[in-house]
Amino acid sequence: MRNNRWYKDAIIYTLAIESFKDSNADGCGDFQGLQQSLKYFRLLGVDCLWLLPFYDSPNKDAGYDVRNYYDVDKRFGDLGDLVELINAAKAAGLRIIIDLVVNHTSQEHPWFLEAAQNLHSPYRDYYIWSTEKPEEDGSNAILAEEQDYTNWTYNKEAGAFYYHTFYKDQPDLNMTNPAVTEEVKKIMRYWLKLGVDGFRIDAAPHMIKEKGDCKFSIDPHDIFREWRAFIKELNPEAVFLAEVDVPLTRYTDFLEHDKQMHMLLNFYLNNYFFLAFAREESEPIAKALQKIPLLSEEEHLANFLRNHDELDLERLSEKERHEVFAVFAPHEDMRIFNRGIRRRLPPMFDNNKPRLALAYSMLLSLPGTPIIRYGQEIGMGDNLQKDGRNSVRTVMQWNAEENGGFSEVKAGAIDGDIIPNGPYGYKKVNVNQQLKDDKSLLNTIRKFIHARKNLDFRQGAFTVLDTSSKHCLAYRYELDKRNILILHNLSSKPITILLELNHLERYHTVVSDKKYGSATNNESGIYLNPYGYKWMTDNWIF
Repeated sequence: MRNNRWYKDAIIYTLAIESFKDSNADGCGDFQGLQQSLKYFRLLGVDCLWLLPFYDSPNKDAGYDVRNYYDVDKRFGDLGDLVELINAAKAAGLRIIIDLVVNHTSQEHPWFLEAAQNLHSPYRDYYIWSTEKPEEDGSNAILAEEQDYTNWTYNKEAGAFYYHTFYKDQPDLNMTNPAVTEEVKKIMRYWLKLGVDGFRIDAAPHMIKEKGDCKFSIDPHDIFREWRAFIKELNPEAVFLAEVDVPLTRYTDFLEHDKQMHMLLNFYLNNYFFLAFAREESEPIAKALQKIPLLSEEEHLANFLRNHDELDLERLSEKERHEVFAVFAPHEDMRIFNRGIRRRLPPMFDNNKPRLALAYSMLLSLPGTPIIRYGQEIGMGDNLQKDGRNSVRTVMQWNAEENGGFSEVKAGAIDGDIIPNGPYGYKKVNVNQQLKDDKSLLNTIRKFIHARKNLDFRQGAFTVLDTSSKHCLAYRYELDKRNILILHNLSSKPITILLELNHLERYHTVVSDKKYGSATNNESGIYLNPYGYKWMTDNWIF
């Protein structure tokens, strides 16, 4: 049976192939290693894998510098291995979405090489050029301090400067050229025919900016409208998940009543998660939720705690950003790009297990599609000795054996990519150990996922509730046959709250941080432990 809105009910798990599981003892994760791990995802309860770039690439930017859109990085295997993985995932009931990185290419891409060598090549207009370096103040340079605060780099062969939004190794494609947008359609057709279920669109807002002298003759959003119609014809169930880190008021510009993206990554809510965590108060999250615009039946937002880059706090004011820095990144080496944090969540929370569970309780019970990044479910740490964003890209920790079960490569070969010792070392933090512990973070997250799917609260009307405590985030889903009440204490101290809610005595606990007993009435209040949480329903179904 066709399910065109499957993404609204899904739990998405995102991973980098190279960091997940090595099948051939060369020290690098690969397609076969991932295929061997598929049972794990069903055990966890996720429905969809988002694979970070695996294309042929010089890998100067973790694969986001694509050299060939129709081939794969040979470190991971060959195209046949990837097709086998896709087929095996489908047989296991898992969908796969992949990164579509078309704001730019690698400067080693054949298009760029020919464009630089031949002024009259049709590929010349695939990129953005200027014979003289335009005046600029560096304000448009993403990752500015790493690229000398400029968007223009000189190419000797071309005798001209080319435009790049990100690193100088990644020349931007010229989306004002219809030939380029047609090329992207070919790329999408190719991967959809190989069986993927959609695309995470990298740097979507940057694609439709006017750069240099290249001007759009159409509404730039027409590009996304055309692509949406195109993939719908090929596969009505295929989806676009877009990276759109823009002010909240612009979210609907990229959704537009089912004409452009299916889902947007919810950077806005993500920023206010961490302001709330820093203050141990619910108001930042409650206000952010109330400001999110009403969406159509097919439009959706995807929520996350940490991603594969830095924790970008751009949506906060400077004062708020430094408030978060003071709590979660007090030292300079914990920060990056003047606006972000390069730490994983457990070190930010001082490895406080109840607090980590609270954060995932919120992620998995709020409206929107939850995204879990590999290793989050077991509380993996980071390595601040690694450069830049690589601090949070250490390899998956499967067991307490050599190399954490990630690889059988000889001892010492991947020391820089794995956390060997300390509270986050693979001997203490790994999948195998946590599966045996009913109270582990992994099994706690499994319980959240199980409860989310059984309660099916996505269909309910969502309301943030007032409580008597600034530390409590409370919300309710109202469905035809039941109501669901969810409470969170963001504080390190116990609280007792009062709720203006009728028939509270009818609610039964589905999942919580401890056995609280039945819900009480508002005369005595509802007690929550430090970082405590309760999911309750007035219609028992478990």
